[in-house]
Amino acid sequence: MGLIAGIRQVRIDVWSWLNYKPVFSDPRGMPNRRAFPEAQAMWVPADDERRLAAYKTLTAYDQNQAAELAAIVDGDAARDRREFGDPSMFVDTILAHVLGREQHIAVPGAEDDAGDGEPDASTAAAQRVQDLLRDWADTELLAMRMQQTERKAVALGDGVYRLAWNPGKRRVTLRSVDPGFYFPVIGEDDDGGEYPTRVHFAWELPEDPKRGLKARLRRITYELAPIGPATGTGVDGKGRAVRAPLTVDGPDGEATVVIGQGDSADPETGTVSRQYAWNDEPSTVTCYLTDATWELGDLKGQIDVDSLPMAAAQYATRSDGEVLDRLDLYTDFIPVIHVPNTVPPAEEHWGQSSLAKVLQVFDELQGADTDSARASATTGLPMIGISGGDARTQYNVGPGAVWKFPENGRLTTIDTSPALRELREHRHDLGERAANVARLPAVSLGTLDPSKVPSGYAMQLSLGPLDSLMGVMRLARAHKYALLLKFVQRLHLAGQHPDWVSVTPQPAELVFGPYTPTDKASVLEQVTTGVAGGVLSLETGVRMLIDAGFPIEDAADEIDRIQSRQFAAAVQLADALGNVDEVATFLGREAPDQPEAPAVQLPPVAADPTAADQGQTALEQGAQGSGGNT
Repeated sequence: MGLIAGIRQVRIDVWSWLNYKPVFSDPRGMPNRRAFPEAQAMWVPADDERRLAAYKTLTAYDQNQAAELAAIVDGDAARDRREFGDPSMFVDTILAHVLGREQHIAVPGAEDDAGDGEPDASTAAAQRVQDLLRDWADTELLAMRMQQTERKAVALGDGVYRLAWNPGKRRVTLRSVDPGFYFPVIGEDDDGGEYPTRVHFAWELPEDPKRGLKARLRRITYELAPIGPATGTGVDGKGRAVRAPLTVDGPDGEATVVIGQGDSADPETGTVSRQYAWNDEPSTVTCYLTDATWELGDLKGQIDVDSLPMAAAQYATRSDGEVLDRLDLYTDFIPVIHVPNTVPPAEEHWGQSSLAKVLQVFDELQGADTDSARASATTGLPMIGISGGDARTQYNVGPGAVWKFPENGRLTTIDTSPALRELREHRHDLGERAANVARLPAVSLGTLDPSKVPSGYAMQLSLGPLDSLMGVMRLARAHKYALLLKFVQRLHLAGQHPDWVSVTPQPAELVFGPYTPTDKASVLEQVTTGVAGGVLSLETGVRMLIDAGFPIEDAADEIDRIQSRQFAAAVQLADALGNVDEVATFLGREAPDQPEAPAVQLPPVAADPTAADQGQTALEQGAQGSGGNT
C-alpha cells in the first residue's frame, strides 16, 4: 500500500499547464498547503482548490512575487531571482489590444436614416435605447469597470461582473468581482458551457478585535427557482432578521399564504407564474438573492460553500430595509456575467490566462536576468590576480590607488564581459520566444525599429498572429457583453425607472476599437474616393473612419453634418425631384416659404365691328376668346 500511495499522480485539466511547478503540484497533484492556505479552507470545494491556487500563482507573477512563492518549496535561495515585470507588461499589452483604443455601445438600427428627417418607429426605439445605455455607461463608469474586469480575465483567465438594482441610486450598478470569490455550482451531469442556476460569491473576513468581531465567512448567493409566496421582513425566535411568508385571514379565520402582486397561481397544480416586461410568455422562475455571514468557529463537519448551515447564518439588510434572505429580485435570470479570457473547451466553464503558455519562458527569463546581474557585477568590478607581491599586504582597489610591486611582480584581471554579452543575447532570444508563443509581434510590443520595416504591407503581414489572437479573444467576449447590456435593460425595467417606462429592450452590442496601427491618411483617401465614385455609401465611409480612429462620436450626427454642406448634391437632387421640401430635408434645413403665384391677367377682348353693324354684340353671338377661330 505504501508503494502505491507513493506513486506520483498526473492530473490533466484546465490548470495542468502549472503542473511543472512543485509548489503547485505535489506528488498527489495538489497545491502545496503552506503556499496556498486559502485554497485549502474547509469551505472551499475540492474542485476549486487548483483553480484558486492557479489564480494566486498568476497574481504572483503579475506582481513580481513569483520568487517569494517558489521560496516556500525551493528555500530562501529562490528569493534571489530577478523579476523585472515581463509578465505584467505582456498582460497590459494584450489588455490594450483586446479593448482597443475606445469602446462604444451600438444598437443595430439606431443609425438608420430614412431620408425624410423623421425616423420610423423601429429606428426611434433603437436610438432611445442606445442613448439610455450610453448615459448609463457614462454614469456607471463602464470603461473603468471593463479595465478592472478585463485585466483579471487576461491575467487569470476569468473575469466576473455583478449587476444589481440600487434603490437609492435609482439605477443599475455594475461591479467587478475577483474570480477567486466566484463559485458557480456545476453538477456532475451539468454542461459547464451552460450557465448554472446557482452561483455563490464567498470570501473570509478577518478577525477584528477592536470591534469585537470574530473571523467570519460571507456568502452572496443567486439562485433560479420556482416562484414562491410573497415574503416580508420578520424576526425569528433567535432574534435574527429573516424573511417570512405574508399571510391573510381566510374565510374561516385561518392564515392563508398570498402570492406576489401581479403573480397568478394555477388552481390545479399550485404553480405560480409571472409576466415579465421583457418576455412574451409568462414564466414560473425567479431569481432569489441571499447575503449571509457565518462565524468560522461555527462551521463544523464536512461542508463546503454550497452546503453551509443556514441556521447559523446572519442575514444582511439592503439600504431600503429589505432582508436579503431569499429576496425575490423579480427577474428570471442571474445578474452575473462570467467573462472567460479564451473560448472555453467543450463542456468547460473556465477560460485560460494569456500567461499560461508563456510561464516557463518567464521562469527562464528570471534565471537569465539573475545570471546577467551577477555577471555584470564581475564585469564592472573585475576579479584581480596579483603575483610577486606580499601576500600579507592589503590592496585597496579604487580610482587613484597606487600599488608597489617588487621586480617581476604582475597584475592580472579576469575579463567576464564575453559571458555577460552571451547572457544578454540569450535573454534577448528568450524575450522573442515569449513574444512568439504569446502571439505578440514586435510592432505590438513597441520594440520594432521603424527604419527596419521594408513596407506597410510587410508590417501588416507581421500582425497576422495578433489578428488571429484578437479574433478569438473578442469572440469569447462578444456574447458576454451583449448579455450584460440585455441585463441592464431588464433590470431598469424591473426597477421601474421612469426613463425606461414603455421601453422595449433592444439587442445591443459593445464595439471594441481598432488595435493595430492605422494609416489614417490612406483610409481617408479610400473613403473619399469610394464615396465620390459611388462605390461606397456615406454611412459605410463614416463607419470606416470611426474604425480608423477618427474622432467621430456619433455616425448619424456626422452624416447629417456632412449632408448639410453638400450644396452641389442638393442641386442635383432638386433637378431630379423638383421638390424643394426634399432638398431642404437633405440639407437639414427648413424650406423657404414660396410666394403664391399671381393670377393670370388676360388682355380685354376687342369688339367685332361687323357685329355692331348688324346690331349684335359679341356677347349676343357667344364670342369665343379673342374672336379667332370661330
